[in-house]
Amino acid sequence: MDTPLHLSNIIAHVISGTIALIIGFLILFKTKGTLLHIKLGYLFVYCMIVVVTTGAFGVIVFKRNLFLLLITILAAYNTYSGFRILKEKSNRFYVKDLLAMLGALAIALVFIYYLKFIGFYWNPMVIYSGVGYLLLVVSYDVFRYCIPASQYGNLWRYEHSSKMISAMGALLSAFIGTILPDYKPYSQILPSLLMILIMIFFNVKIYIRLKKQDVRLSE
Repeated sequence: MDTPLHLSNIIAHVISGTIALIIGFLILFKTKGTLLHIKLGYLFVYCMIVVVTTGAFGVIVFKRNLFLLLITILAAYNTYSGFRILKEKSNRFYVKDLLAMLGALAIALVFIYYLKFIGFYWNPMVIYSGVGYLLLVVSYDVFRYCIPASQYGNLWRYEHSSKMISAMGALLSAFIGTILPDYKPYSQILPSLLMILIMIFFNVKIYIRLKKQDVRLSE
């Protein structure tokens, strides 16, 4: 039987996750760089902090739905890294960013080892795709330190967009997977694929906008 503390944790997790998704989609379709965009962005990050905290609490303390651990890692790292790159707008090295990468990787690897030890009880495609995507993001974050600062330029814009949309993808995957459990793994994978397409769309928009700016400046 669920305790009042566990129920409170679930309610906080669901409410903050739902609000984060609503805010995230509002941000996507609002003009970027405005005061409203900035305020909504901070609110999204605050909601994600609650989502990640309650998700980790549910897994570690209440031993519920271990799959939430993977979703929590994906959402947490993408939100942290996406917010950090917006603040820095550069590929300058910081120890705390390296610690965040190592922490995310360590938890993901322990997660995989534990699942193999007890036997997979989720579709391996869902597990490996989630962990693989996390490895891809972290690998890029390591590689970008090799990019000369003079050539880094506007890459931070693409990083910020991709990582924040990825955080939304993790939320949407968890949300749809929870309300449509009979359709797994598709109810978990398809929302992620949708968000990847949205990510590509907005990165193309960023590219076109920057090209137009370059043309105007050269005239």
